[in-house]
Amino acid sequence: MFTAAQLRIEDLSAEERAVYATLKPERLPQHVAIIMDGNGRWAGHRSQKRFFGHQQGASTVQLVTETAARIGLPWLTLYAFSLENNLRRPRAEVDFLMRLLKTYLEGNLQRMLDNNIRLRSIGRTHELPGDVQEKLRLVEQATAGNTGTTLTLALNYGGRSELVDAFRGLAAEMKQQQSAERITEEDIHRHLYTAGMPDPDLLIRSSGEMRLSNFLLWQIAYTEIYVTERLWPDFTGVHLLEAIADYQQRERRYGGLSDSVGEVEEDTEQIKIIAN
Repeated sequence: MFTAAQLRIEDLSAEERAVYATLKPERLPQHVAIIMDGNGRWAGHRSQKRFFGHQQGASTVQLVTETAARIGLPWLTLYAFSLENNLRRPRAEVDFLMRLLKTYLEGNLQRMLDNNIRLRSIGRTHELPGDVQEKLRLVEQATAGNTGTTLTLALNYGGRSELVDAFRGLAAEMKQQQSAERITEEDIHRHLYTAGMPDPDLLIRSSGEMRLSNFLLWQIAYTEIYVTERLWPDFTGVHLLEAIADYQQRERRYGGLSDSVGEVEEDTEQIKIIAN
């Protein structure tokens, strides 16, 4: 939980403050994950090349992250570059995205420091270009002491590949320590890229697409999902706050019953089962 001294509500825009005023600060999600989608379509609607959309999307990342930091959101994870993007997109686009990532890291380090943001990355980042890996390491090290929002970039990431890597790590551990019958969910969690992070409370997807796109498949078992038609370059801090407001209207049951269901019959032996 962030202290009042760590919050920077006064730095929100007037529109953001209006939405924030409707929220219950004590019920903020601990972890918000976002599938950032729609950069290409945003550019196409403006008769621009896809590269222009990616550039605008990168600007959106920092603005949304700073809003998250100002309201005291502990964890924000962004699906920045998927394993499938790396394998299936044209090489020219992939190369541009790598240059854009490096530029983003270089250009926003000071803003991360000013906003007390800590940067992390997950995914098969060892397969990224060497100069990008080096820049990631430098920014992660430079922000490691920050105590505000942790911004995690999912880079060269895939949910299934994360599970494969986790199971490989667990298999190696099992050779030394335990039998398969003793494996628990916590054992698997320890080998995920997100080990040590809470599972997302809220998953936001921009551009109106109704799919998970191989993102955090293990972690979102009980995550609330919010889909907006808005394309990612048009997404702002206000829209993040609106998604959180929607989240706060929901009742999270984790497989249990709603408080509105009413009394449950306890004497099941007296219930007559009718076969069709």
